[in-house]
Amino acid sequence: MTIDRRSLKSLIVARVTVVLALLVAALVIQFSTESFLRLELFYFLIAAGLVLSAAYLLLFRFDRNLRVQSFVQILFDLALVTALVYASGGIAGNLYFLYVFVIIAASLVVSSRAAYMAAALAAILFGALADGMYYGLIPYYHPDQADAAPTLGAVLYTIFLAWTLFFVIAVLVNYLSRSLRKAWDALAAARRELEIKERQAAAGRMSALIAHEIRNPLAAISGAVQVLKSDLALDPEQARLMEIVVGESRRVSSTIDQFLHLAAPARESAADIDLAQIARETVTMLRVSGGLDEGIKVRGSFQTDQVPFRGHPGSFKQIFWNLIRNAVQAMPEGGTLSIDFPSHNGNGLQVRFVDTGFGMTEQERERMFEPFYTRFENGKGLGMAVVERLVSDLRGTITVNSAPKAGTSIILDFPPTGAAADETDSRP
Repeated sequence: MTIDRRSLKSLIVARVTVVLALLVAALVIQFSTESFLRLELFYFLIAAGLVLSAAYLLLFRFDRNLRVQSFVQILFDLALVTALVYASGGIAGNLYFLYVFVIIAASLVVSSRAAYMAAALAAILFGALADGMYYGLIPYYHPDQADAAPTLGAVLYTIFLAWTLFFVIAVLVNYLSRSLRKAWDALAAARRELEIKERQAAAGRMSALIAHEIRNPLAAISGAVQVLKSDLALDPEQARLMEIVVGESRRVSSTIDQFLHLAAPARESAADIDLAQIARETVTMLRVSGGLDEGIKVRGSFQTDQVPFRGHPGSFKQIFWNLIRNAVQAMPEGGTLSIDFPSHNGNGLQVRFVDTGFGMTEQERERMFEPFYTRFENGKGLGMAVVERLVSDLRGTITVNSAPKAGTSIILDFPPTGAAADETDSRP
C-alpha cells in the first residue's frame, strides 16, 4: 500500500501536539502540589519524543521511503508509550490509553494490517510490563509505587481490559478508515467525471462554432473540386492532387461530425432495430473504406445473432464505429476483435468488445473518455468521448478492463428494451 505524504506529515504534527500536551500536564501537576515530584524520566521521555519528531521531519523531507519511515515511527511510538506507562506506575498509572493513539495512527497512515500489528505489539509490551512489575522482575520507578501495587486479580483484569480495548479500537478504526478511503475514492472519481463533463461542454460550444464557420464552406470547396475534376482534362499528377483535396475535405468533415455528436447528438425517433445487423453493417463499412484491413480478424456472436432492441439506430452506429476503430488502432500489427451480445433479453442488453491490442495502463483507462485525449499518433481524442456521451444518453454504462500488452475489454450495459429510448425521447 502506498503511504500518503500528507498522512505521514499529519502523524508527525499530531505526535508533537500530544507530547506538548503531556509536558503541559506534567508542569501543571508539578507546580500545583506542595511536595516535589520526581518526574525526571517523564521529562526525559517527552524530550525524546520531541527530538525524534524533529528527526522524523528531516527524514520526511529528504528520504523518499515513506513506508519504512512509517513503520519506524510506529515502533518508536510504542516504545515511548511503554516507557511513559512504566514511569507513571505501570498498571497503577493511567497512561496506557496512549497505546490507542499509536493503533489509530497505524491504521490511518499505513494500513489495516499495520493497525492489528500495532495492537498486538501494544498488548505484548503492556502485558510484559505489567507482569514484570507485579512479579518483581521490573522494579517500580518510584519506591512508593510498590505500596499501591494491585493484586493479581486486578492485574489480570486490567491486562484483559487493555487488550480488549486495543483490538476493539483496531477493528473500529479500520472500519472507519476503509469507509473514509472509499469516500475519498468516490470523491476523486466524481471530480474526474465532472472534469470530463466540463471538457465535453467546452467541446460542445466549440463544435457549434466550428460547424457554423467551416462545414458549409468546406462542402462547397469539396463540391467545386469534384466538378472541376470531372470537367477538366487533368494529367495524373493533377488528378492525384484533386483526390487529396477531396479526401482531406472529407476527413475534416468527419472531425466536425464527431464534434457535433459530442456536443448534441442528433435527435431521432426510436425504432425497432437489430443491433447485431447494425454491427455487421458497421464492420462492412469499415472494411470497404479501408479502416479495417485484412490483418484484423473480427469474430463473435454478432455474425449470426439477432438482437432486437428499441432505440436509435444512428446512436448505435456511432458507438459501434468508434469502438471498432479504437480497437483497430490498438492492433497496428494485426489481431483479433470479438463482438458479442452475451445478454439481450427483457432484463437488459449487454454488448462486449474484446481486442488483442497493446492494452492500457490504469492512467490511460481513467482518461480514455476525456475529450481531446488520445493514445494514438493520428487520433483526435473525440471518438471515445462521443461513445461515452451516447451511452450515457441511452442510460447505459461502460465497463473497461485492460492492462498493458493484455488487450482491452469494453462492456456496454443498457437498461431493458425501450427504457433508454423512452427516457431519451421524453427529454425537453
